[in-house]
Amino acid sequence: MYLIRMKNCAFFARHGVLDEEETLGQRFYVDAELTVDPDRPLHEDSMQSTVDYGVAFEVIERIVTGQRRFLIEALALEVGKALSARFPQIKKAEITVRKPNAPVRGVLDHVEVTVVWPQ
Repeated sequence: MYLIRMKNCAFFARHGVLDEEETLGQRFYVDAELTVDPDRPLHEDSMQSTVDYGVAFEVIERIVTGQRRFLIEALALEVGKALSARFPQIKKAEITVRKPNAPVRGVLDHVEVTVVWPQ
């Protein structure tokens, strides 16, 4: 097995509980750490044996920019499930979603959650 890491995939979306979050939207960042068990030996140097990270990015983008979620936890879980369904060679998907402009009273860099699928 081996890891594929996709870091700081950035998307504009409208997730959150507050109406203003849906109206204004904001940038979200996604990291995906994918544990892959290739269905062919890696020395064959074949795209079919691994995860096409261009396609993986498109899967993440479709979900993050799609239907509004109140919780970034739910968003991360959906990304992990979708990637695992699209690429059966993914044995574990650890998905982190960062929300830089979380509506909290105070100064912070961002709020982030990490969800592991399967759980």
